[in-house]
This record gives sequence, structure tokens and C-alpha cells, in this order.
Amino acid sequence: MTLRAIAFTERGQEWEERLGVRVERGVPVMRWAQEAFAAGDALLFIGACGIAVRAIAPLVRDKTRDPAVLVMDEAGRHVIPILSGHIGGANALALEISRRTGAVPVITTATDVRGVPAVDTWAMEHDCAIENPRDIRAVSSAALSGERVGVMITERTLTPPFPATLILRPRTLTLGAGCKRGVEPEAFEAQALAFLERCGVSLLSVRQLASIDIKKDEAALRAFCEKYRLPLCTFSAQELRGVPGRFAHSDFVERTTGVGCVCERAAVLAGGGALLMGKTAGDGVTFALAGEEKL
Repeated sequence: MTLRAIAFTERGQEWEERLGVRVERGVPVMRWAQEAFAAGDALLFIGACGIAVRAIAPLVRDKTRDPAVLVMDEAGRHVIPILSGHIGGANALALEISRRTGAVPVITTATDVRGVPAVDTWAMEHDCAIENPRDIRAVSSAALSGERVGVMITERTLTPPFPATLILRPRTLTLGAGCKRGVEPEAFEAQALAFLERCGVSLLSVRQLASIDIKKDEAALRAFCEKYRLPLCTFSAQELRGVPGRFAHSDFVERTTGVGCVCERAAVLAGGGALLMGKTAGDGVTFALAGEEKL
């Protein structure tokens, strides 16, 4: 997480050395906030809380995507997380800023105040996506009331065990892909989602898309990764040929790309695990799935 800081007074800017980050001053605060939000960086306002609230108000979207936002007074007496305390990491960042500056962290989230574990914080710390973020409040409220709640951690698409259940998807799977040149992004996306559905796993458990390097600029792959916020990992034909194991083989694919199977080998090489679902082909697109869980 990258921390950006802005101060409204000269005294506030003096915290730069203790914070270990550049503290900007004299720049339009709304433009500064917009740039930080767009980059997904954490924001620290050194000054009045009201200025910070007005600056971020038009930018707030939802708790699964908003970055951490904090406010520290110019005297460094208190540091307050005001947005995305759990998922965005603002609460943890407040504690870190407290260690650097001596400011007292003011944590207001109910679970932290009551000493009840925050499941959404745990999810972020363990690289799990939350499938039903709208239920975070209900699950937290039930836990605070001492009621039975459920937390389901699985890549599989299963029925939740309790009415109040938070579904966490560990990002452990790699989707390997190959495709003909110029495949339509919509067609690629539809087939990718259908493949994952047949595998019985959630898209949220996919941590990356893997393919051969000659496909690194393929529009369909780039569009899919951009839409679902996935990194695209690509490898040379030589790297793919060197992956140990038994894989599907196509003479045509080998003549075209230099390796007999792209999707299976790329999935295993990028994922560092076992092949969970072998090559599935259709309409110029191939998919394979690799990861840690045995399907």
C-alpha cells in the first residue's frame, strides 16, 4: 500500500520526515484526492477532518474498492481512520502512523472497540476476496450480538451453512488461456466464465490469467484482465516447453506458437501448483485451471 500525504499548514508539512513519505502542500486538494483514489493509494490528510471529508465525499464508491483514508491533526496528537478501516487497511495504517509519529490512534469501528475479530480484515490479510460484501454489516452485527454466524472459505461454489454467512474466496487459482488471434472480448469472457462454472469454482478465487507471450497484447485477454482486475502473466514458448509434467498436445498449436499446449502449461507455470482441470477447447479459445485445491 502506497501512502500519500497532504498538509494544509507549514506545521503539518513538518511531519514528512517522521512519516517517511512526501507531504504535499499548496496543491488543489480535490485534484490531489482524485488522483490518489484513482491510483488506489492510501490518503493521509494532515489538518482539519472537515476538509478531508469534503474532499473525498464525491469519490466514495463502496467499501470493497475505496482506499484507506486517514486524518491527523497538525500537532500530531491524534490519527483517525475515516474510510475503509478494515478492507482498505486504514485501521492498521493508523497504528503504523502512530508508531512513527506518536499520535494516538482513534479507532471507531465497533468490532475493534469491542474486541470482536473483524472478518473482513482477516480476509484482506489472507488474500481472500469477499463474495458478499453487503453482508459484512449483518455478519458483524450478529457476531457483536453473540449470535451464530458463518464464515465459508473455499474456491468452490457451495451453499452457505448459515443465514448470516460471509463467503471468502481465497485467491489460489490460475486460469490458463490460449486463443486464436482477434477473438472477440465478449466471446472470450463468456467462455471463460462458463469454463469456471463447469469447474464449480468462483471467479473471485482466480488470482491471475496466464498465457504465452505472443498473446500479451491480445485485446480479449487484456479486456478480461482489466474488467476483473487480474494480472496477465505470459511466458515464452521455451519457458512453457520446460514445464515438467504430462500435458495435452496439438501439432497445430506447436507449429503456430512453438509449444504443443499453451493453456495447461501456462496455468501450471504461473500458479506453481497442480493442474486441476485440463484443456477445454471451443470456438478458438482454450482454458485450463491450476491451483492447490483438488477439484
